Order: sequence, then structure tokens, then C-alpha cells
Amino acid sequence: MKPNTSARQPKRANNERRPSRIRNKPRRPRGPTKIILFNKPYNVLTQFTGEPGDKTLSDFVPVKDIYPAGRLDKDSEGLLVLTNDGVLQARLTQPKSKQPKTYWVQVEGAPSDEELEQLRRGVTLKDGPTLPAGVEIIDSPNVWERTPPIRERKNIPTTWLAITLKEGRNRQVRRMTAHIGYPTLRLIRYKMADWTVSDLAPGEWKEVKLDAS
Repeated sequence: MKPNTSARQPKRANNERRPSRIRNKPRRPRGPTKIILFNKPYNVLTQFTGEPGDKTLSDFVPVKDIYPAGRLDKDSEGLLVLTNDGVLQARLTQPKSKQPKTYWVQVEGAPSDEELEQLRRGVTLKDGPTLPAGVEIIDSPNVWERTPPIRERKNIPTTWLAITLKEGRNRQVRRMTAHIGYPTLRLIRYKMADWTVSDLAPGEWKEVKLDAS
């Protein structure tokens, strides 16, 4: 006997909710939008809690209920954007938004323009091909001294690069420069979207307003 497909399905209990397609959708803050720009020092975790002895965001930023838009490795420095706005956080970090991020990168050695062209076209890493990057050789930027300083070898020169990405994989910049044979010695995120770290010393932060335009 064939099953009676016309039979009605049992009704949901009143306390049984239907699955929501937007349950994980980023939300706007209930109160005013907060945007904090922070110059993350070397050896600081991009989180507010850690193990005993760890330096975290809570050692520098006293603002409550804000979260990093993306991450910056412990051994990297520079601009970190923190906000209470989930929609803004997603827009700054999700690959489909393609928000540019510019890094000042000190590498060991002196890459040629032909070698840098590989990064401009995109290279294939273990997790797949990268998007084309903006890459330029720059003069040594006027930035703070790192503590501890980088380990330089006297007989090998170093080169500063400005690398602009529209994606953000784990340790991507370091893996890209290593892929073409030039290890990263120091990495500073200088710019994210329209914000820069130019007027902040390591460990300093400031609150900014979202451009209404």
C-alpha cells in the first residue's frame, strides 16, 4: 500500500521555533556605533583574554563590548579596527566585500621587480591561489622602533614593501613573501579601508566616527 502523501503533517508545538535563515546574520549595535582604531604592538594578542603572562587588548583598550574586525598575528604590528557593529565588522573582514588592507613589510634580501610581479599576478599557496596584490618597493618608513628589534644579518640587505590585499588568510603576507624567496622580518598593517595608523604610537587608540557618505 502506498503511503498517504496527502496526510497533514503534525503541527509544531507552540514552543518549537522554525529554523531561521538570518539567525547568524551580523547585527547592528543596539546603542551608538563605536569604532576604535588601535596600534597593536608586537607580541600582543588580538583578543581581550589570554593565558597568564600574555599581553592582550584588555591591557590597552578599556572600551567595553567591542570586537576586532579581523585579526593581526601576535608577531605583527599596526592598525586594528575594533567595533560593536557586527555589520561593519563583517564588511571589513568578509572576502566578498574586498576591503583593501595595506601592509608595510620589511623582507630579508632585495627582490627584483620581476619577482614582485609574481605577487601582483597572484601566487598559489597551500590553501589555493591568492588574488592579485598591489606591491611596491618603498623607502624605509618613519615608524617606531620594534621591541625587541628584528634580527638582521649584516651581510644581507633588507627591503621595505607596501603590499595591498583584498583578502585576509592566515599569515598570508608572510607566506606570500616566503613563496618568492624573501622572508618577512617585520610586518606592520598601515591601512584598513579608509583608516590608517599614522598618528598612533604603539599601544595608543582613538575613537572615530563612521563616514556618513
